[in-house]
Amino acid sequence: MTSRKHVCHIVPPYLMQRLDPGRLTQDDGFRAARAEHLTRVLAQAPAPEAGSTAAEAGDWTVYTAGNGTDLPGEKVRAAGEPESGDESVDEAATGITGSLSLFEEVYGRDSYDGQGAEVVMTVHYDRDYANAFWDGTQLVFGDGDGKIFQRFTKAVDVIGHELSHAVTEHTAGLVYQGQPGALNESMSDVFGSCLKQRLLGQSAEEADWVIGQGLFTESVQGVGLRHMLEPGTAYDDPELGKDPQPAHMDDIYDGTDDNGGVHINSGIPNRAFALAAKAIGGSSWDGAGKIWYAALTNGTVTTDTDFAGFAAATIAAAGEQAEAVTNAWSEVGVTPASGAPATDGEAPTLVRVRRSGGFLGRTKEGVAELAPSVAGVVTVRHLLAGSGAPSKPKGADRYIYEFEVDGRTVVVHEGDLTPELHALADELLEK
Repeated sequence: MTSRKHVCHIVPPYLMQRLDPGRLTQDDGFRAARAEHLTRVLAQAPAPEAGSTAAEAGDWTVYTAGNGTDLPGEKVRAAGEPESGDESVDEAATGITGSLSLFEEVYGRDSYDGQGAEVVMTVHYDRDYANAFWDGTQLVFGDGDGKIFQRFTKAVDVIGHELSHAVTEHTAGLVYQGQPGALNESMSDVFGSCLKQRLLGQSAEEADWVIGQGLFTESVQGVGLRHMLEPGTAYDDPELGKDPQPAHMDDIYDGTDDNGGVHINSGIPNRAFALAAKAIGGSSWDGAGKIWYAALTNGTVTTDTDFAGFAAATIAAAGEQAEAVTNAWSEVGVTPASGAPATDGEAPTLVRVRRSGGFLGRTKEGVAELAPSVAGVVTVRHLLAGSGAPSKPKGADRYIYEFEVDGRTVVVHEGDLTPELHALADELLEK
């Protein structure tokens, strides 16, 4: 595994610090009906037939820790097997099947690593464990403390959230600190919410945009862990306090708690996504979700990308929806660093492409002055910000591309060209 592996928990540390089961007060079952709605919907989903490929998008296995901490524990159910009768096990199976299907059928990704890796899940972790996490190798879910939290498999978006951490780790690898860490958390909320809405057949306009609905017990005054459309409104409870998420850059948390606010500040990009999804219309997973996934995986987002950099990447990937995405980021106070449509005052950048090799061994070169926000230019600069080492050849008689920006060069073999680099090369070589 890579060094960027980290444990990603669904419950933020500022909530964990407030948990004290002995001091909870009771209320009249606040929003209990809403909390149970998704559970009822998922319970009506048909169980996979024995011998079928229940998770066509990838294999999965559910284990139980038996309220211990040894991982993965005892195997209970695998893809293609019938329901076990254990609520947590079967909810995990339903959630992971939906998650894998979302990534494969909508985004063309085969499991979290893109190569069909088996997903390992453990339920009934520890005793009264009020959290869920991705530890770099598997997903883990606690049963909750029964006072504030119910079992963590009950909310299907929590399952999608944790699997999405694995996707992020195997793509952009956003570090779990500061703004990149908040983006990491936001990406998991984005795809967790897309999963929930897809299973419920909801449009972006119809969705409630709540993360973790159904996790709280009836004693808690709140609807869920986070509210993507209205950050800061998910809960306001005597024991838990008030949801601290900001909705705008003016209120961004700049302290050191929570790894620099990774769960707190994720409210800002969360709201940008929800606004973009509603503006684009239709389903979130097929509209804004495809744009966000493209930005995460096309090479323009790297380990230390901040909000401004990610905003640029989504705008560059948005095509005809660029205006809607730009407006969404503007509404939360994020100004794209680069990658947005060029403005009249944007100074051009000299870009050179040199293509060599191929069956004929010919060399062709192109040069132009382009706006620094052009997607291909952004991608080259991200490559140069890294090691700048040449990629390895894939196959014989293929082209070798040398991109030059800002007087620096990086070599990329044909098999490693992203769509943005391919478009940039084609444009310059045709001039």
